[in-house]
Amino acid sequence: MQGLDTNVLVRFLLKDDARQARTAKAEIDRANKIGEPLLVSLLTVLETEWVLRSRAGLAKADVIRAFRLLLETRELQFDDEGSLEWALFVYEEDKADFAECLMMTHYRRLGCSTMLTFDAAAGKLPGCSLLTA
Repeated sequence: MQGLDTNVLVRFLLKDDARQARTAKAEIDRANKIGEPLLVSLLTVLETEWVLRSRAGLAKADVIRAFRLLLETRELQFDDEGSLEWALFVYEEDKADFAECLMMTHYRRLGCSTMLTFDAAAGKLPGCSLLTA
């Protein structure tokens, strides 16, 4: 199994560099052809969301749609897919940042009772506890 760097996933999604986008798609197609899914880590997911939102200027709904489409792709396998799916649902329904949603869902799946935070928006998420200084 091979893992994808954020830049490969972003080129595949945005096609903002034609040469790299073709290469990324060819690698994904190659992996599909030989039956070897490519792994996308939670770190890659977090960085990709940031690039899509901050650098590419995609709206929240478009970022969510992009990840949901990727989750349906047979060629890609996601590290802790359950946390990612749950985080997308929470992110869609809440005002907290995607990173906070993903961290909270991942902590919960790891067995934590709560995620401690100073972030007011994240503190309103189920499974988070807001700390005050």
